[in-house]
Amino acid sequence: MLSKLIKFWRSPSGAVTVDWVVLCAAVVSLAVLIVVSMTTGTVELADRVMTQTPGDI
Repeated sequence: MLSKLIKFWRSPSGAVTVDWVVLCAAVVSLAVLIVVSMTTGTVELADRVMTQTPGDI
């Protein structure tokens, strides 16, 4: 099993697979970061609107 893993790691297709995994992880991390920052900003904006709006909504 270990020899197959080493053979896969040294082959060009193994290197391409590792590149794609790293690239996909970076894209997913960036997307999560964007969603979290947008959610935080939206909640803060809604809180400010609620404190400045007279009466109940």
